[in-house]
Amino acid sequence: MAAGAKSFLADAGYGEQELDANSALMELDKGLRSGKLGEQCEAVVRFPRLFQKYPFPILINSAFLKLADVFRVGNNFLRLCVLKVTQQSEKHLEKILNVDEFVKRVFSVIHSNDPVARAITLRMLGSMASIIPERKNAHHSIRQSLDSHDNVEVEAAIFAAANFSAQSKDFAVGICNKISEMIQGLATPVDLKLKLIPILQHMHHDASLASSSRQLLQQLVTSYPSTKMVIVTLHTFTLLAASSLVDIPKQIQLLLQYLKNDPRKAVKRLAIQDLKLLANKTPHTWSRENIQALCESALNTPYDSLKMGMLSVLSTLSGTIAIKQYFSSAPGAAATTARSFDLVKLAQECCYHNNRGIAAHGVRILTNISASCQEKDLLPLEQDAVFGLEALLVLCSQDDSPGAQATLKITLTCMVKLVKSRPHLSQSVVESLLAQLHSAQDSARILMCHCLAAIAMQLPVLADGILGDLMDLYKLIGQSATDKKQELLVSLATVIFVSSQKALSTEIKTVIKQQLENASNGWTAYRIARQASRMGNHDMARELYQSLLTQVASEHFYFWLNSLKEFSHAEQCLTGLQEDNYSSGLSCIAEALKSYHKGIASLTAASTPLNPLSFQCGFVKLRIDLLQAFSQLICTCNSLKTSPPPAIATTIAMTSGNDLQRCGRISNQALTLSLQMKHSMEEFRNLATRYGDLYQSSFDADSATLRNVELQQQSCLLISHAIEALILDPESASFQEYSSNGTAHVESEYERRMMSVFNHVLEEVESLNRKYAPVSYLASNTCLCNAVIALLKVPLSFQRYFFQKLQSTSIKLALSPSPRNPAEPIAVQNNQQLALKVEGVVQHGSKPGLFRKIQSVCLNVSSVLQSKSGQDYKIPIDNMTNEMEQRVEPHNDYFSTQFLLNFVILGTHNITVESSVIDSNGIVWKTGPKTTIFVKSLEDPYSQQVRLQQQQGQPPSQQQQQRTAYSRF
Repeated sequence: MAAGAKSFLADAGYGEQELDANSALMELDKGLRSGKLGEQCEAVVRFPRLFQKYPFPILINSAFLKLADVFRVGNNFLRLCVLKVTQQSEKHLEKILNVDEFVKRVFSVIHSNDPVARAITLRMLGSMASIIPERKNAHHSIRQSLDSHDNVEVEAAIFAAANFSAQSKDFAVGICNKISEMIQGLATPVDLKLKLIPILQHMHHDASLASSSRQLLQQLVTSYPSTKMVIVTLHTFTLLAASSLVDIPKQIQLLLQYLKNDPRKAVKRLAIQDLKLLANKTPHTWSRENIQALCESALNTPYDSLKMGMLSVLSTLSGTIAIKQYFSSAPGAAATTARSFDLVKLAQECCYHNNRGIAAHGVRILTNISASCQEKDLLPLEQDAVFGLEALLVLCSQDDSPGAQATLKITLTCMVKLVKSRPHLSQSVVESLLAQLHSAQDSARILMCHCLAAIAMQLPVLADGILGDLMDLYKLIGQSATDKKQELLVSLATVIFVSSQKALSTEIKTVIKQQLENASNGWTAYRIARQASRMGNHDMARELYQSLLTQVASEHFYFWLNSLKEFSHAEQCLTGLQEDNYSSGLSCIAEALKSYHKGIASLTAASTPLNPLSFQCGFVKLRIDLLQAFSQLICTCNSLKTSPPPAIATTIAMTSGNDLQRCGRISNQALTLSLQMKHSMEEFRNLATRYGDLYQSSFDADSATLRNVELQQQSCLLISHAIEALILDPESASFQEYSSNGTAHVESEYERRMMSVFNHVLEEVESLNRKYAPVSYLASNTCLCNAVIALLKVPLSFQRYFFQKLQSTSIKLALSPSPRNPAEPIAVQNNQQLALKVEGVVQHGSKPGLFRKIQSVCLNVSSVLQSKSGQDYKIPIDNMTNEMEQRVEPHNDYFSTQFLLNFVILGTHNITVESSVIDSNGIVWKTGPKTTIFVKSLEDPYSQQVRLQQQQGQPPSQQQQQRTAYSRF
């Protein structure tokens, strides 16, 4: 179990001590200076790891200069190693500060008499094209080497020419004619022509260059009809069109023409591959005529492999805007409209094809049409799609081969999509899945359980009646302990948790625990407990966490499991809440808080420097504060019941000008209770703000976790609105400022239940406001207490990000100048400005950009005067503080910018640099980090001398009076 959990809750990281950047570089430098070739090569190949670990310019610049020296004086094998390192570290090249020196050392080898050395140098220059795109000496060397008689050198020159053409417009314009002459020249061998043609894909820097390249390719495709030549030319044609954008419709027509008329299967396959590329990149450029032509080719071809390729293109297009253009009826085009259903005819034919891949694409097309097109004449397609999906399900669920599993995944994805867009089909889809579950292979069962859970999360289609079948299957599976069975136990338990909307019965819990004891390992039990926590089955989760406490080898894992056990116990305590029984409700909340406090202590003990568990701690602390706020609100409401206001309270409140006195007796006790209500409302608003901050700091969280945090925030806003609307200010209270911008599609049962409670509470508040004016205080208190209990009765869902981090993004900042000792301040004269350079590196985990990507980084710099020295002077307020903000876009995960800061006031200033990220949707996320340095502002010597002379009563000397800005230097 410890091995499985290691990815989430890493140990404290004891072991081999890490070297700092300078020590690591010196270690590699020692290897480079070694007399043994093997040690030199080993040192060279370890550089990419060094760059990954310390990705800042000062180290990368030094390292690349050392590699350039090795390239200059070493043999060809060492040069090849340096070339490979350069190609692997391409994204770090722009951090080289001394580019001229680096290029000079590398370029010196181009004058070697050895053609292999020259070839490696050309490839090196090509790999560096991104940082030296306009170096004329490199351009000249590439042109010269294209005329070489050595094949290795020519191939290297072609590689370099392609890279420079992609980066430099001048080089592309200059080399285009030479490439054209070589391709058309009779002396150039055919295999060399095949290597030269792909360079033309980079000739897209302006319209005239793209047009001339396109004309050349058009001549080539007709002049050289051999298979290899046509394939290379057509593919280059496609890539050029995709980059220049203007010729894509022409290119689609050309590819469709070759697909229809060229008899060679290799050319047809290439045409299909390029059509797929254009369908993915620019589906909006496909006209209905293009799609119609592709359908006709697919209907007419006798080859299954080609038909599958064409259907793959059509299935890609069917999920885009192109399908709406295809079915939109053009006026006066009756014949075309009748033929436009060739796509439907093709999909219906293919749904039951004996080739699984063709059948999968057929049902995918039907599913996409049913999901995106709402026309009445397409309604029968829904049934066709369902029947096709059921047939594929039966076929693939019995087969354990990788191909069948891939097809089954497509089928199940289509089922989820179809049910989401057409909910009335859910019952038949779920019944077919359940019918196949018993007879399917284990690998298919796992996928089918995932599909069932995904459907049931969106729609409550799994009734309690199917639990018996699922439990029978669970007992059957538990008799074996293979890896597939373990995975299936988790998947099936998830479906059981989703289908049992209320608490699990004792019988079900007993069966699950028995099977886990018989046939599972600790990791499977933990995963099932985790799913139970996500679905709100906290009693089951608590028992499983309890059973796992003694099965872990690390104290961090022990504290982690103990905290989860306490949290589950706390949430289980809240299931005993009952409406209109507020005293027992208070005792339930108190018991829950007791467990939560134990749990947060364990959770803090489970955190390590490598895994601080900041989201988990923040989420739990907010939950504790929310429960305390709910408890305080119920107590306040009970106090108001024992101190009801007199009938004349409103009148006296109006005459005395104190609206709060309307809440109770015109007495100190009533006024205190009224102030408590106001304090309670502010507390809930403060909690909502803190939930918003937690949301903003969770850049790597999945959408379900973020939605969960958002629901907690909305519950706080709901209660604060209810207090304001019922008690404090019924006339002006409005929920508009707190409401979310419309409710999106409900993704889980927890969200569905929370939204139901929100709507019910809002209706109650509005109806009370309409019926009674002012509202009866007894009715207000009852409504508030019932709202609290209704919210707490919905079992809290601990979402995926609480347990598992699928995306990992962090920013590392480096400030310069920076002191050697962090506690030491940087000295700056008060008549000068400090140029603060901020560099940063974005670091990713194994799945970068899984949920959201960084568009830009926002850097905020502020300074605060910590201690003042010297006399006070009247200084403009603008010079007293520094508040600046800049947005920078990372390039290859690196960014850099500068700030000019004033420190006119003498003393020690604290500079704080805080980073936040902006994703591709423009949303700001407060990810951090926050870095602090100290600056000591000193009086400049001249001002100090003048001030001392003035204090001593001496006038400044003539020479000092004539001092200017230049005389200081």
